[in-house]
Amino acid sequence: MDLAVLRDDMVDSLEHPSKGVVSSESVSTAMRTVPRHEFVEDDRLAYADRSFEHRGTRVLGPSTAARLLEALDAEEGDSVLVVGAGVGYTAAVLAEIVGERNVHAVDITRSVVLDARSNLASAGYEGVFVDCRDGADGLPEYAPFDRILVEAAAADPPRPLVEQLASDGKLVIPVGVGEQSLTVVDGDETDDQNGRQLGTVAFAPLLVEGEDADSIERNRTVREDRERAERARERRPGWERDWIDWDGDGSLSD
Repeated sequence: MDLAVLRDDMVDSLEHPSKGVVSSESVSTAMRTVPRHEFVEDDRLAYADRSFEHRGTRVLGPSTAARLLEALDAEEGDSVLVVGAGVGYTAAVLAEIVGERNVHAVDITRSVVLDARSNLASAGYEGVFVDCRDGADGLPEYAPFDRILVEAAAADPPRPLVEQLASDGKLVIPVGVGEQSLTVVDGDETDDQNGRQLGTVAFAPLLVEGEDADSIERNRTVREDRERAERARERRPGWERDWIDWDGDGSLSD
């Protein structure tokens, strides 16, 4: 069967009330345009709504990808960061919406980055920037971003990503340990990182430097505990932040 027909059938099913995950014209048009078979080796899997493993990472099924994209609500011309490049498919769909030069993707696993670059080039989206980075650190040299999409879970939205969000931007990330919620943090509400919750999801945890995609031990909680402690310290009144060294006579020391 013609692959374009399979793409249309795939999106038709995602728009059907039984799933209802595609609701915007922009996401519908982009998913009907991007040749997903360029990102999935097995043509039988390319347009089936199922996830699978690739180099230790989970490639999202079309319905999950669509759910993230609808929550992100990207518009033409937006600057977008994708944390978790995967096979590059989500970045390609965003390239159709915002323009490929406006899409930046990072992944901590070098082999995944190389595959994503190759897939994007084969599909005609070589203008998408893909780099090997610790996703929780974002991409500060290209910030601020109008939209940030994280395709991995964290206990809290990583602080660097929140700080790289434009004032009217939007961060979409699965949040939680154990039970996770798809969470949206608006750029003008970065002090409230609880965000808006859009239902439950199940994603692999965001990796940190030194971890491989297929590693069993994950030390992300070390970084998250450090970030929480830093936020708590900054919330204290100014006089409490510094240690006051008193002389024996009760006067302040120089």
